Amino acid sequence: MKNITKTCLSVATLSGFLATASLASAQTSTTTTSSTTQTEGTISQFGPDTIVVRTTSATDPISYSSSKTTTYVDQNGNPVSVETVKSGAPVTIYYTKDGDKMIATKVVVQRTTTSTDATGAAVETKKTTTTTTSGQ
Repeated sequence: MKNITKTCLSVATLSGFLATASLASAQTSTTTTSSTTQTEGTISQFGPDTIVVRTTSATDPISYSSSKTTTYVDQNGNPVSVETVKSGAPVTIYYTKDGDKMIATKVVVQRTTTSTDATGAAVETKKTTTTTTSGQ
């Protein structure tokens, strides 16, 4: 009788271990990958939560969300004030995708210079720098 009790206890213990192992292996883990992408264009609208950019490659303007963590820099990487970011400014937007939402992580404001031509009319020159990054 003692042998039967020990055997039943051993089988019960083994069953418990197997059930725990199968539950552990049934759990799934989800890995989310994100990559940073960039777009160059000209700001057509700028607000506290949204940046709308016109590009030469898209027919419609592209809308990006911005947040308190979005950084604004010049083409040398120096911080610029948000007040310098305005409609008509040439920019490069670095963003990540969260579902269908594009979230601006960094906005590089390109320098523009204004000079006058022979007639005294203002001529605006936009300097655009292209940066290519490879995927991860």
